[in-house]
Amino acid sequence: MSDVVIIPDDDEEFRQVAKAWLADNVVGEFAELKGRGGPGDEEVGFDIRVAWEKVLGAAGWIGLGWPEEFGGRGASVSKQIIWAEEYTRAQAPARTNHMGENLLGPTLIEYGTPEQCKRFLPGILSGDERWCQGYSEPNAGSDLANVQTKARLDGEEWVINGQKVWTSLAHVSHWCFVVARTEEGSQRHKGLTFLLVPMNQPGVEVRPIIQITGGGEFNETFFTDARTSKDLIVGEPGNGWGVAMGLLALERGISTLAQQVGFERELETITDLARKNGAAKDAVMRQRLADSWTGLQLMKWNALRSMSGGVPGPEASISKLFWSSWHRDLGELAVDVIGTDALVFEGEEMTLEQKLFLYTRSDTIYGGSNQVQRNILGERVLGLPKEPAL
Repeated sequence: MSDVVIIPDDDEEFRQVAKAWLADNVVGEFAELKGRGGPGDEEVGFDIRVAWEKVLGAAGWIGLGWPEEFGGRGASVSKQIIWAEEYTRAQAPARTNHMGENLLGPTLIEYGTPEQCKRFLPGILSGDERWCQGYSEPNAGSDLANVQTKARLDGEEWVINGQKVWTSLAHVSHWCFVVARTEEGSQRHKGLTFLLVPMNQPGVEVRPIIQITGGGEFNETFFTDARTSKDLIVGEPGNGWGVAMGLLALERGISTLAQQVGFERELETITDLARKNGAAKDAVMRQRLADSWTGLQLMKWNALRSMSGGVPGPEASISKLFWSSWHRDLGELAVDVIGTDALVFEGEEMTLEQKLFLYTRSDTIYGGSNQVQRNILGERVLGLPKEPAL
């Protein structure tokens, strides 16, 4: 524990500590990445970023906002924001375990057993175990309640059969949190269970899905008599829907702060490019850049509001609806700043701006489409009638 950074109480002192540590450690191969590895760019320098994750873990920077009793640092929201800001400025490598640190970890803290927390949280905090998400299926993307993957209890183990899709980084993950149907004949939200499943076993097959960006961080994942221990369910059997929704609420609340690290970096890059190539001289372009900056600040304040009252409820869909549309517009802004050169692909790899534009086409679809988010807000927050069935 000697390498763990001491966190001062004062925010400004904390900023100086974070800045100094990053300056001392974002060196060599870590500095050469220049912050790469974000959305649509996840395969770049992955082994280096895994090594970086362990450096962060040894210094106590993972789980910064987790409660201390669960191995975290108990840092305030303001300190988490400061860390995100300094991390961006230092151009530190993009993180490799968003699913573990920002989704599964807080979910276990909220809903898991003491034994599950003791087993899984340390591996996330040290940077040694990575997680992926087994929610979406070919016929259950935005309609998560239509899950068809099944799990049955066989003695002391769950046996899982089915297919998941769009499982980000499944090919390099050690574990997957899987929503499966465990009650025969159950429909929609009932009869679902939240399982923790090891990826390294004969019953799990991962097939990359090559995207138009050229990357393959998304995957199809097939479970054929895959197994996991009887006690590796979060919550009670058949009540996994509530846990799954709790996790999504966390994704649309607290983890948005971590996501904004990448967003800020992207916007800064585009703004600098507009200054250099003269695009910023155009009044309309300047207004679009200003609007994008304003939207990022609103995103941050909404995330803070979401974090102020424990686990967010259905109103957390505001966050997903807002950031996905904002990021899509940022991709379009990047192309417009570059101009016609953005339409040309030369060499072995696309530019980051081209990848950004192509990748953000999916932002308003994955994790629940914009239409689904509007329905949730209308029905569950505003109390409006349900959308008519076609």
